[in-house]
Amino acid sequence: MWKIVVGFIVIAAVTLWLLSKGGDIDMSGEKHGIDTSHAPAAASAPASAPSSAASQ
Repeated sequence: MWKIVVGFIVIAAVTLWLLSKGGDIDMSGEKHGIDTSHAPAAASAPASAPSSAASQ
């Protein structure tokens, strides 16, 4: 039984060490809304330009 506890502690320590070496890791779950950083901001600008040119 004690071997299972020691094994769990070793695995947890290695996992925390690897996560700390990984850099900027967000463990907060899914993001919905404005604060998402993976969506390109430049993609919305070209989409609005053809609609204003078509209305003229």
